[in-house]
Amino acid sequence: MKSKKHYIIPIFVPHIGCPHNCVFCNQGKITGQNLKEIAVKSDEEVTAESTRKTIEEYLETIDKNDSIIEVSFFGGTFTGIPMEKQRELLALAKEYKDSKKIDYIRMSTRPDYINEEILKHLKSYDADIIELGVQSLDNEVLKKSGRGHSVEDVKLASDLIKKFGFTLGHQIMLGLPGDTFEKDIYTCSESIKMKPDICRIYPALVIKDTPMEEMYSRGDYKPYTLNEAVTVCTVLYAMYIENNINVIRIGLQPTENINYHGDIVDGPFHPAFRELVESKIYNSAINKHISNLGENIVIRVNQRDVSKVYANKKQFFYDMIEQNKPKNIKVIGDNSVDRGTILVKDSESDTKVSIDFYLKEITKEGKKLFS
Repeated sequence: MKSKKHYIIPIFVPHIGCPHNCVFCNQGKITGQNLKEIAVKSDEEVTAESTRKTIEEYLETIDKNDSIIEVSFFGGTFTGIPMEKQRELLALAKEYKDSKKIDYIRMSTRPDYINEEILKHLKSYDADIIELGVQSLDNEVLKKSGRGHSVEDVKLASDLIKKFGFTLGHQIMLGLPGDTFEKDIYTCSESIKMKPDICRIYPALVIKDTPMEEMYSRGDYKPYTLNEAVTVCTVLYAMYIENNINVIRIGLQPTENINYHGDIVDGPFHPAFRELVESKIYNSAINKHISNLGENIVIRVNQRDVSKVYANKKQFFYDMIEQNKPKNIKVIGDNSVDRGTILVKDSESDTKVSIDFYLKEITKEGKKLFS
């Protein structure tokens, strides 16, 4: 049976719901205005009318019969915006859900902006998915990052969200001030204990006009390199997948500002960061099984997995070849091979490699490496 395509209709909510100034965020310094001025301007821009227009424009391009569609409120602390504005936006989203034009309502918020009354309110509008900006589960990192909430806030919010029957999402940011690889692994382990249904993993970037840029300029903060970020993300990805938690994104979504020639000062940015992580996993799995093979090695993967072997101009593929120096190796896309399976063959042997099994090995080795 053909799977349905998943479409997200993004509604960007202003930053008015958040009184904090996290070191990695530049919302409070846009065009030199203060937060109050930005709040007034942004509040006027996001209305039921403008939101309806956005939803209708997206729906015109989507075949509902072959799709799963959700309205997602991004860009701010949704449960922190004025209640009147919440009702206005949620009522509109519920209208589309009740009429079967969309399937889900999603939002993101801070852990300390969740309580029973808030969740009852969201339930009354038939909301489905709540993503928490967890970032870290180390109190020192949270403090140095200016988050303004504690690890305990995350635990309480996660428990309540699950109790009320919402889909729980965790957003994790790696490499923040005070962070280490070990703390990243610990954050992932603690996050898994809270049983989120979905997760996003973001390596921290130094963005223009943020407190973190000032820390970077003073030499008080150094972001992960791209290779470091890919390495630790590989371990976290494996840990979440092994625990049946869907990793829905790795790396920040490229935009006009979040790009090589935009507002990034430094840090492990790549427009296809997830592909780097998956390519490292695939080529590491291949590498482990070809070291003792002879000549004329043939690698077969599903046609849709070839890009995972060859990602980023074959960077990890060439690294694997350089390490093993096989005399002849060929990669073939073969749709008779299951997704997530690698068949490795030479003149004398034939080996089947499961990526799921290899992820379990990464989890074990990663915990040893960073602990």
